[in-house]
Amino acid sequence: MTMSKVKAVIMAGGKGTRFRPYTEIIAKPMIPVGPKQKPILEHIIYWLSRNGIRDYVFLIGYLGQQIRNYFGRGERWCVRISYSEDTEEYNDTGGALLNAYKKGLLNTETILVWYGDIIANVNVRELFKKHWSSKADATLVLAGKYQLPVGVAEIGDGNRIIKLVEKPWYPLKVTIGILALQTQVLDKAEEALGKSFDIMSHLIPWMIENRYKVLAYVHDGFWYDVGSMERYAKLDGAKVEEILEEVLGEEDLA
Repeated sequence: MTMSKVKAVIMAGGKGTRFRPYTEIIAKPMIPVGPKQKPILEHIIYWLSRNGIRDYVFLIGYLGQQIRNYFGRGERWCVRISYSEDTEEYNDTGGALLNAYKKGLLNTETILVWYGDIIANVNVRELFKKHWSSKADATLVLAGKYQLPVGVAEIGDGNRIIKLVEKPWYPLKVTIGILALQTQVLDKAEEALGKSFDIMSHLIPWMIENRYKVLAYVHDGFWYDVGSMERYAKLDGAKVEEILEEVLGEEDLA
């Protein structure tokens, strides 16, 4: 297998409720990021295309026409983009993925699933090298550490606080919404899980329970979940541009 055989499936159909009222008029994956104010989705395409991925399937729903209007068929980025629209019958992240599969849009052995609000400099080539060499059914990208969004207190005798650490980092392996997946897994997914299920909450646990080979790929680089207004406000857009420029050069980012 080579990267030319991989399709990137971008989850871009959510309603973005944590971004309201802004997402009442703009799709969340189209939220601008960085000094050049380019959409989150565009940053994802820039990164993945320079990692050798040319074929994309956008799973769209709420305000999906905005995404279609902006990206079209992908010619501007020298990639190929197709679209699968969410339905009432097939919904949630897993249902949307299954819907695209049943339409014949995921006509390859291996796909890269990437949530549309995640920006990360994951070494995608290395991810798939390990995925294929291990003959895995799924390989989840995990961050090597996680920062709690709250302070953590250590309490001594008499309820006296003896230590307080604000938003500490812990060596936890956490999912970041990126995974390599063999499409043959989806053949039995509907029978087991129905038509509406979540990838991380239902599909992956079901695979583990049924002894599919689910592996971990630990990513120690930059990643950011632009999932809420609070997190968006704290995102260092300049850092995103800096990381992309390391690979693409300023000319590609113009």
